[in-house]
Amino acid sequence: MDARRYRMVVTSGLDYVSTGAQVDDRLRAWLRDTPKQYDIDAFAEGRNEIARGVTLDHDSATGTTGAYGRWRLRETAPDGTWQTTVVIRQAENRPTWVQLDVEHLPLDPDALPVTAKTPRLAGSLLDVLQARDGLADVTRMPQVVEAEDVDSVIDELCDEERRLPIIMATAPNGADFDGWLEGTLDPLVRPLAGLAILYVLAPGADSRFNRNMEYHRVFGGGIRTFLPGVDPAWAADGQRHRVMSHRVVTENPARARRLLAQLPQSLATRVPLPPDLDAVPVLRTRTKESSGTSELERLKDENHALFEILEEAGREQRVRADEIRDLKHELQRARQDEILLIAEYDEQYRELHEARAQLVVVQKRLLELGAGEAAYAPDDTGPVTPESFAQILDLLHDMPRVHFTGSRKITLELDDQAYGSSWVRMTWDVLMALRDYAEASAEDAAFRDFKQWCEDAPDGKHVVSPRKVVRDESKTVKANTAWRRERTFPVPDRVDPAGRLFMGAHVRIGGGNTVAPRLHFHDGAHADDGILIGYIGPHLTNTLT
Repeated sequence: MDARRYRMVVTSGLDYVSTGAQVDDRLRAWLRDTPKQYDIDAFAEGRNEIARGVTLDHDSATGTTGAYGRWRLRETAPDGTWQTTVVIRQAENRPTWVQLDVEHLPLDPDALPVTAKTPRLAGSLLDVLQARDGLADVTRMPQVVEAEDVDSVIDELCDEERRLPIIMATAPNGADFDGWLEGTLDPLVRPLAGLAILYVLAPGADSRFNRNMEYHRVFGGGIRTFLPGVDPAWAADGQRHRVMSHRVVTENPARARRLLAQLPQSLATRVPLPPDLDAVPVLRTRTKESSGTSELERLKDENHALFEILEEAGREQRVRADEIRDLKHELQRARQDEILLIAEYDEQYRELHEARAQLVVVQKRLLELGAGEAAYAPDDTGPVTPESFAQILDLLHDMPRVHFTGSRKITLELDDQAYGSSWVRMTWDVLMALRDYAEASAEDAAFRDFKQWCEDAPDGKHVVSPRKVVRDESKTVKANTAWRRERTFPVPDRVDPAGRLFMGAHVRIGGGNTVAPRLHFHDGAHADDGILIGYIGPHLTNTLT
C-alpha cells in the first residue's frame, strides 16, 4: 500500500481539558511560525478564512458518550488542497485520544495525491502531551534503553494494545554511543515522529535484550522494526519484523531513512481507527462570510460554498475508495502470511514434542544401563497426551487442583479449526504446567504466580515459555464494559458469591496474534481454590480484533 497521508494516533497523558488547551496553543504557534503569515486573530474573531485560500475550522461537542474537539486547516494549492486535521476525543472514563492527519486532496480525479511529510506540529504535540501507545511512551526522538529497562520494553513489545511499530536500534560495535546517537540515529528517525515508538539499546542492554529475545535479536548497528503482536517464544514470528543492517545505514543514509519510514507510514494509514475516534461525526464547514450586501450576492456566496463542499466530498470519496481497495489487498496478503506462519509453528512444535519424547526414551535407557542419573527427566506420570480438545476436557477431571468452569461448546469448536493439532499440544502443555504449579503452591508459597513458576520452576517440572503468560489484561480492556464482560467467567460460589469472576490472567496458545486461542484462568493456587480455567477458546475482543 502506497501511504501518502500522514497520520498520528496516540493517547494523551493529560486530561481532556488540558489536552485541548495544549493542542490549541501548539496549533496557533505552528500557524504563526509559518512563512505565509496566517492571520490567527481572524479565527479568534469568528472568521474562518485566515488567509487567501486558507480556512481554519473548529467544532466540538460534549454529550453522554463523551466529548470531542476538532481543528481543520485547509490550504488551497494549484494542484488541489492540503488538509490538516487535529482531533481530540474522550469517551466515558477512557484516556483522551489525539489524532493528527495531513493529506493532499488533488483537483484532478485521476491524479495521485502528493505524499505528506511529517509535520513539525507532530513533534510539537508529542513534546507536551505525554503521549502513549498502550504501555509505551511515544516521543519525538529515541529513548535510550538501559539494561534494567529491558524487561519493561519486552512487555511493551508483547503488549496486545500496542498499535504503533517499535523501532529498536543498536550502536555499531566500538562506536562512540553518544556521537552515533546524535549524528546518525537522530536524523534517521526524525520523520517517524508520531508514527513509531523509538528506542535505542544502550551498551550492555543489547546483550540482555538478545538473551531474552532469542528469535528477535538486533545488534551491531542494526535497526529492527517490531510490528504489533510480538511473540518472543515463536521462532517463525521473527520473520515478520524487518531488520535494517548497519551496512545499509552507512552506505546511503538518505535511502535508509526512506526505507525505515515506509512501513510505519503505511501502517499508520491502514490500521483502523480506535472506535472512539471513528465515532466522531463529520465536520460541517462554516460558510464563507458574504462580502456583498444584496440578497443575490449572498445567494451566490452560499452557492459557491456548497459547490466547494461537494467538490471536497468527491475528492475525499475517491481517496477513501483507493484506501479501501489497498486495504483489501493488504488483508488478503496478511491472511496468507499468517496461515503460512501458523503452519510453520505447527511443524516446529510437532518436531519439539518428538525430540522431547526421544530424549525421555534415551534417558530411561541410560538409567536402565546404569549410566547414572539423567540431567533432566520430565515428570511423565501424568495422562497420555491428548489429540483433541474433547480429550483435554475429559482428562482435566484427573487434575484435582485444576478445574474447568467455562463453556465446553466454545472449547470443542476449536477441534474444527485447521490448526487444532499444535493448539491441542500447546494447551496440554499449559495445563500440565498449571497442574505442577498448583500442586507445588499448595505445599510451598515460594512462587508468586504462574509466570514466575515458568521462569524458575525446579528441574523436571512442566513449564511453558514465560513470554506466553500474561498476568493481567490492559487498562483499556478492563475499562471497556463489553470487553470486561467477555472475560468474566463462572466460578464456584465459595470463590465469589456472585458466581462469576473477571479473569485477566491468560496464556497465548500457539503462534499468531488474534488468530491463536487464549486460555484465561484465576490463580487460587495458594488458597484452596486451585486453578480455575474460565475459558479456552478464540481470542476475545480487544483493539486489534
